[in-house]
Amino acid sequence: MPAIMFQGTGSNVGKSMLVAGFCRYLKRQGYKVAPFKPQNMSNNAAVTAEGGEIGRAQALQALACGLEPSVHMNPVLLKPQSNVGSQVVVQGKVVGQMQARNYSQSKHSLLQSVMESYRILGDSADFVVVEGAGSASEVNLRKGDIANMGFAEAARLPVILIGDIDRGGVIASLVGTQQMLSASDNALIKGYVINKFRGDASLFTSGLDIITKQTGWPDFGILPWFDNAVRLPAEDSEDLGREGPANRSDKALKVAVPVLPRIANFDDLDALKSEPGIALTMVKRGETIPLDSDLVILPGSKSTIGDLLAMKSEGWDIDIKAIARRGGSVLGLCGGYQMLGKRIMDPEGVETEKGAVCQGLGLLDIETVMAGEKRTVQVSGAHIASGAPMHGYEIHVGRSDGPDRTRPIFMIDGKEEGAASPDGRIMGSYIHGLFNDDGFRTAFLGSLGHKASGHSYQQGVEMTLDALADHFAEHMDVEGLIRVASNGA
Repeated sequence: MPAIMFQGTGSNVGKSMLVAGFCRYLKRQGYKVAPFKPQNMSNNAAVTAEGGEIGRAQALQALACGLEPSVHMNPVLLKPQSNVGSQVVVQGKVVGQMQARNYSQSKHSLLQSVMESYRILGDSADFVVVEGAGSASEVNLRKGDIANMGFAEAARLPVILIGDIDRGGVIASLVGTQQMLSASDNALIKGYVINKFRGDASLFTSGLDIITKQTGWPDFGILPWFDNAVRLPAEDSEDLGREGPANRSDKALKVAVPVLPRIANFDDLDALKSEPGIALTMVKRGETIPLDSDLVILPGSKSTIGDLLAMKSEGWDIDIKAIARRGGSVLGLCGGYQMLGKRIMDPEGVETEKGAVCQGLGLLDIETVMAGEKRTVQVSGAHIASGAPMHGYEIHVGRSDGPDRTRPIFMIDGKEEGAASPDGRIMGSYIHGLFNDDGFRTAFLGSLGHKASGHSYQQGVEMTLDALADHFAEHMDVEGLIRVASNGA
C-alpha cells in the first residue's frame, strides 16, 4: 500500500491543509485514499458515525477523500483542559484525564492502538496520507513518540518535511531539523516542501539550493499562499484570527463571538463567516462585545466553568446582558448553552472540585448538572419554529433542565432539544454544526431580519477542496510524491 507522511518544522505550518489538498488530488486520480493522524491535540473535534471523537482536521481530510470520518483516522486525540493536562481520547472514546508528565510515560502503550487503527484503515484503502503533529525536531519527546518520527519508524513510512516560509526562518528551520534528528530518523526523510509562499517563487531558487546542499534532501515544490483556506474548517484556535470574506456594510447582520480561553468546536462559526450579509466579529481578550450586535453566540468550551469565570473577568457578561436588554439575541451552543443558565453544578468534580457550584449568566431559566457519561453522537431533526431540517452532532458532558426547556428549539427522534426564553431571543442548544445546514441557517438568520442569500456552505467547501487540489497539483511534484509513497521508507 502506498503511504506517505507529512511532518512539519513546527506547529501550524500548514500540514492539515496540505494533506487535505493531496488527498483530494489522489481521489480525483482514482485512488481510494484515506487520511491518518496518529496523535492530535485539539478541542475542535468531530463526531463519527461510530459515535467517537476525532480531530476536526481529519474529518475535513475524510471529506476530501470522499469518505465518512472514522475513529481510526485519528486514534489518539488530546483535548486540553488546562495548561498541563488533557482529556485523552483513544479510538474515539474518552479513557481519562492525564497530566502532561504522566502522558509522556504512557505514550508507548498507546502505540498498539495507533498501529491497530493504521492497519484497519490500510485494509480499506489503497493509499494513506499521514499527518504528523507539532514539530518533527522535538527530540526531547522522541522516546516513546507516536506522533512523528516514532510512528514513521514503526510503520516504516517515508517522510516529507514541511517548512513555513511565511513565519520566517524557513532555511534554518529545515536545516536545523536535520541537525537535531538522529541518523535513522533522517534516513526516513525523503524531501521537503516550502509552504505559504507569498510573491514570486523564482526569487527563492537560491534558498532551495542552500537547503538541498545543506541537507541532501530534494525539494518537492513551493506551495504559494492559498487565500481560500479561510473557507475551510480550521482546527487550531490560532486560526480564529483568520479573516473570512469581508462584509461590513451597514445592512449586514452583526454577530459577535467572545473567544473563550478553552473555546471548542469553533467550526460551528464557519458557515456564518461564509454567509453574505453577515458581519462576524471574534471578540478577543481585552476587547468589549459591540453593543450594537444583533446576535451574540456563546460557543462550545472544553472547560465550561473555567470559561464562564473567564468571561466574567473580562466583563463580557455585562456586555451580553446589555445587548439582551437592548433587544439583541443570544445563542449558546453546548458549553455556551450551559453558561446561559442560572447555575452549573459539578457534584462529581468533572471540571472542578467535587460539589462546586457556579452562578451562570441567568439569561435562561435552566440549571446544568455536570454528571453522567460523555455524549458523542450524530443527530438529525427539525427546527421547530421553521420546520427546516437540521443535522449536527452532540459532544458534551452534563444535563440541563428547567422551565425554559418547555420552549425547545429542535425536535430530534421525537424528543425536544434546547431551550428558549419566553420572548424567544435567548436560546441554547447542545447541537454543534447547526449552521452547516443551509435550510436551518436561512431560517434562523431570517428570524433575525437577515435576507436569504441562497448561499450553499457545503457546496462552497467542496469547491474549495477542489481548488486546493488544483493548487497542490500545479505547484507540487505530485508524481514524485506518489513515487516516494510507492517506494516506502
